[in-house]
Amino acid sequence: MTDTLTIARPDDWHLHFRDGELLAETVPATANVFGRAIGVPNLTPPVNTVAQADEYRQRILAQVPAGVTFEPLMVLYLTDTTPVEEVERAAKSDFVHAFKLYPAGATTNSDSGVTDPGKITHLYAAMEKHDVPLLVHGEVTDADIDIFDREKVFIDRYLNDIRRQFPGLRIVFEHVTTSEGVNFVREASELTAATVTPQHLLMNRNDLLVGGVRPHNYCLPILKRRQHQETIQKAVLEGHERFFLGTDSAPHARNKKEAACGCAGCYSARAALPLYASFLEQHNALDKLEGFASHF
Repeated sequence: MTDTLTIARPDDWHLHFRDGELLAETVPATANVFGRAIGVPNLTPPVNTVAQADEYRQRILAQVPAGVTFEPLMVLYLTDTTPVEEVERAAKSDFVHAFKLYPAGATTNSDSGVTDPGKITHLYAAMEKHDVPLLVHGEVTDADIDIFDREKVFIDRYLNDIRRQFPGLRIVFEHVTTSEGVNFVREASELTAATVTPQHLLMNRNDLLVGGVRPHNYCLPILKRRQHQETIQKAVLEGHERFFLGTDSAPHARNKKEAACGCAGCYSARAALPLYASFLEQHNALDKLEGFASHF
């Protein structure tokens, strides 16, 4: 039995670097493992423009360890007032690679997000025209919708229509958590994909709630039932090429996690690749790691 496994250098297609002093921790943690990474734009204030993305990119690059080659892939934050011209500028940029759709209030620093994803179709049209991908946090935020149902309702209310109206738009369903989300990707065209986090692959809501509340397992979208976890696992184990690595690594100060009202997010940058590999090894599927982490 071999003690080593060699794969092409992996990429992380969804993570949170944060900003300021945290970059000294988060950037090396990722750059020492991954060759490229999507750094999402939900800062305070959010990264809305190509110019802001360039400034953020320079702050990230300043923390890359000496001798390490790493490329941060920048993303812009969609709002109700994002101009079509910004999509055009993003398309011409060599460092902005996508736009991120956060429904307002869905997760950390999403208050400036889109209030109605059905009312920015002009932006989807521009992204389709200029071949700029749309990254989606797929949850509704209605107060009367159960937190465990938010992803399913988002698909039914918005995502099916977006996919149908804009068949040439590249869509990534980030951190997929439900059977409905997996099936949406499976049934859609080759321009539709999903990222899979370590926590949603390895855990379900029992790991959050049984035997006590475990705040370090709390993330958004929230962990779901075992049946949803198993559907995600099946897609990864079969090596489906439109399900790939995106850690959603999201650091918070410990006192903000272990609190009466704790923050959502699992910081996994240093441990993510071994976690994925361990899961695949346990299921005699290590041959699927390189595709999932490095190629898809």
